[in-house]
Amino acid sequence: MSALKPSPAIIDKAALRAQFPILSRQAYGKPLVYFDNAATSQKPLAVIGAIEDYYTRYNANVHRGVHLLSQEATEAMEVVRVIVRDFIGAASDREVIFTAGSTDGINLVSQSWGEQHIGPGDNLIVTEMEHHANIVPWQMLAERKGAQVRVLPIDDAGQLQLEQLDQIVDSRTKLLAVTHVSNALGTVNPISDIVRKAKSMGMTVLVDGAQAVPHMEVDVRALGCDFYVFSGHKMFAPTGIGVLWGREELLSAMPPWRGGGEMIETVSLRTGTTFNALPFKFEAGTPHVEGIIGLGAAIGFMHHQGIAHIQREEEHLLAYATERLMAIPGAIIHGTASHKAAVLSFNFRGIHPYDLGTLLDKQGIAIRTGHHCAQPIMERYGISGTTRASFAFYNTTEEIDRFIAATERALAMLG
Repeated sequence: MSALKPSPAIIDKAALRAQFPILSRQAYGKPLVYFDNAATSQKPLAVIGAIEDYYTRYNANVHRGVHLLSQEATEAMEVVRVIVRDFIGAASDREVIFTAGSTDGINLVSQSWGEQHIGPGDNLIVTEMEHHANIVPWQMLAERKGAQVRVLPIDDAGQLQLEQLDQIVDSRTKLLAVTHVSNALGTVNPISDIVRKAKSMGMTVLVDGAQAVPHMEVDVRALGCDFYVFSGHKMFAPTGIGVLWGREELLSAMPPWRGGGEMIETVSLRTGTTFNALPFKFEAGTPHVEGIIGLGAAIGFMHHQGIAHIQREEEHLLAYATERLMAIPGAIIHGTASHKAAVLSFNFRGIHPYDLGTLLDKQGIAIRTGHHCAQPIMERYGISGTTRASFAFYNTTEEIDRFIAATERALAMLG
């Protein structure tokens, strides 16, 4: 048994879990153990209730109506913009753009800022640990523009080889796109240091914060980056809602990406169109109002729980699970950086991740198998995929014990 003791209870774990209705269900007749939080988190009653309240009390389209319901919906949505501003340390709510998620935000920057600033012969840098969403839009941009995508590699522990940045940067390097936390390895990158170095070399920096915001405090101004994106569904909010933060001077200079309602100031068939001010010029069409309201409720929930407590609890769960897993003969952990978020990506020699994941599922353990939309990482390690257990602070050491026992049973069956 592990030498690690349960972490000191700041709040009652049973009471916390009771706020997440789905955690009480069964899978295949066994209590559900949900260890797929890096894919999406479960939703607390505070978020579910906020969405229900919107639909039962003031469902209406926003910004366009003079009637009471529209005014109430507009106010509720714009209050969330201020909440997000304070949550990530933005200078102004004009810097907070609501998107469909991190992928949508990255594509917005590549299509708008990228079209302005990337030209033939230029290059931009992504890292070897990026999610596909922070690779493919830049490859598409480079192909359109006759530019080049260069790669900052990782070492065997899953840490960026920052010393190699000097070797791949030149006078035509315009952008560095880097993840804050790797979804496949759990590596937490030293973003402030990376940004400082990149800015000294003249680069604009976009940070993918999808796996960071749910687990730690983020202050975009302290980080020093130019753009930061994250998704609501990984931080207890609904799917289909996310945020792009950008420096106001950059956003102001960028052209709109999509055309339609709300992003316009005037439209004339004779004289053309003029565009709305920030943040609305990047929010064409009817917004995901329920998602935005749910995002605000999720941020409130996180603040009530204490983000520092969330981080401490998840660090404890990761350490406990790592120790227990490494005690199983043949376990190989991919991603052994000194600073990690609550992601445990692993393999067993001779066992396919899908086979292990399927047998765990039949025992009520929900984990993820495959390449996790991070195929370059798998190529780096010479593997097809991994089994990934990812934790949220509502998980428990008892669930980890069940996961380890289930893994041992599955390995025995797989021989």
